[in-house]
Amino acid sequence: MGGELQLGLTVVIVAVAAGVPRVVEVRSGFEVPEALRGRDLPPPHRDALPGATFEPGRFRTLQEGVRAVAEGLTGVGLRYVEQLYTFGDRFRDPHELFGGPRALSVGYLALVRDEPIGGSGGAAWRDLYDHFPWEDWREERPALIDSVIVPALERWSAAAEDPGTRARRTERAQLAFALDGAPWDGERVLQRYELLYEAGLVVESHRDRRLEALAGVAGASAPRDMPRALGRPMARDGRRILATALERLRGKLKYRPIVFELLPPAFTLHRLQQVVEALSGTRLHKQNFRRLMISGGFVEPTGAFENQTGGRPAELYRFRRQAVHERTSTRAIPDAEA
Repeated sequence: MGGELQLGLTVVIVAVAAGVPRVVEVRSGFEVPEALRGRDLPPPHRDALPGATFEPGRFRTLQEGVRAVAEGLTGVGLRYVEQLYTFGDRFRDPHELFGGPRALSVGYLALVRDEPIGGSGGAAWRDLYDHFPWEDWREERPALIDSVIVPALERWSAAAEDPGTRARRTERAQLAFALDGAPWDGERVLQRYELLYEAGLVVESHRDRRLEALAGVAGASAPRDMPRALGRPMARDGRRILATALERLRGKLKYRPIVFELLPPAFTLHRLQQVVEALSGTRLHKQNFRRLMISGGFVEPTGAFENQTGGRPAELYRFRRQAVHERTSTRAIPDAEA
């Protein structure tokens, strides 16, 4: 294997439109390594997060580079941007299996208002929950959990040879997917995806193990059966990066008013609640939410109203920027409805 390192930038661009949390995706430019051409392989996954190799001679900072990457591939000018994590697992880029460089990518989270996109990457908006259907609890506990995921994890746990491993697998499944009375923790997004990957229940796991076996990685063996598609797969480790971003978002929603970066300057409280629910994946108590937003000083009335079809006009509010300085640890959203 080669000993070189390649530094890249990846950005998760999130918006909410009509109650749908959306993420910008581009078409992956992945090319099958020369050593695998002509082999019986499934077509590569084409849904990818915007990303590119970092050009140190062109950009003074990484953030300057990620803004240029986003603008070029998607046509979207970024507003709120924060660094997520550096993703550098071995073989995260399949080309490394066949002599290519070790690929590290610095991930970023960007929040934007819903807008048309373009750019050179074939960019399009996609429902974020297409990739994680088990994460959307706004209507009810997703049926997929009990009909597909739980039985598959039970089989995986039972397949462990020693009792200790079986017990640990069972406990992880209980905590991740709220089994046997355990509460649902919306912030365990990455833990749930990693568990499904380790158990061989997502397509990416099958794909990666098969490629490692073809490359002759020590201890690797090709899985026999392709798992049922649990959510829409992505190129490389795109879903792992996206899970990291959603987990970060859900954590910060509770204590930081970042949700206002996704809204226009004036908005109704109904729309504000809709955006928070879309990202948290849960329903919120309407009156508690409105009371907290107003009495907590997060919003203030504009004096204007929005006409609504079939109902009385709704009052428009704006975000109080002073709230950022006034409240550094106060809870920003109430608990979900029971």
